Amino acid sequence: MVNRISLFIATFSLFWLAPTNAQTPNQGLPATIPIFPLADIMLFPSASRPLHIFEERYREMVADALEGDRIIGMVMLRPGYEDSYEGNPPVYEIGCAGIISNVERLPDGQYNIVLQGISRFRIENEDHSRPYRVAHVLPLSDAIDEIDRDRLREQRPLLLELLSFITPGQSPTPEELPDELLVNGLAQFLRMSPAYRLDLLRQNGPLMRTESLMTLLDQGELSR
Repeated sequence: MVNRISLFIATFSLFWLAPTNAQTPNQGLPATIPIFPLADIMLFPSASRPLHIFEERYREMVADALEGDRIIGMVMLRPGYEDSYEGNPPVYEIGCAGIISNVERLPDGQYNIVLQGISRFRIENEDHSRPYRVAHVLPLSDAIDEIDRDRLREQRPLLLELLSFITPGQSPTPEELPDELLVNGLAQFLRMSPAYRLDLLRQNGPLMRTESLMTLLDQGELSR
């Protein structure tokens, strides 16, 4: 099993190694995208997430995405999904779309992929005409103005302190990391409840996400 340290470092190394034709956050999100619902897996803009795809319907989803724009949206299942998982159980309406930046097709037809987050979205409605789930989505901006960017820069020492929760004794060259990527990587990989992680994804931009992270830290909701 890959641990959180390896996943967190992979987030940053894969970000820098993403294909040059990969889209940037909040740009070019189609109106309709396939969605991949999971119980406790989040994707945040600019961060990267490795995934193992084994279900037949989601293998088809990946194959179709690779033939198209390579975009897949990740969403979180609502509680009580277990009895109807094979169908279309309810999901939370806020998710994050990613572009497949790395892919390995295994001999048995399963996939190992890496999604690089490009944009948050809100689900407007779903299309159930395919074996996998497809949603009509509205992109949500994570844009930040210069004033908020300066405020975010002031929070960087505290963010680096949180980084030690995930990478004790080592660091993925944090001085090279953009502030937005540092925030979103922390939101994605810090140990916390799924509800808190979803709330972080709902925040409108990295500054608000940082403020929420600090609140969670003060409340003792983040652990090493």
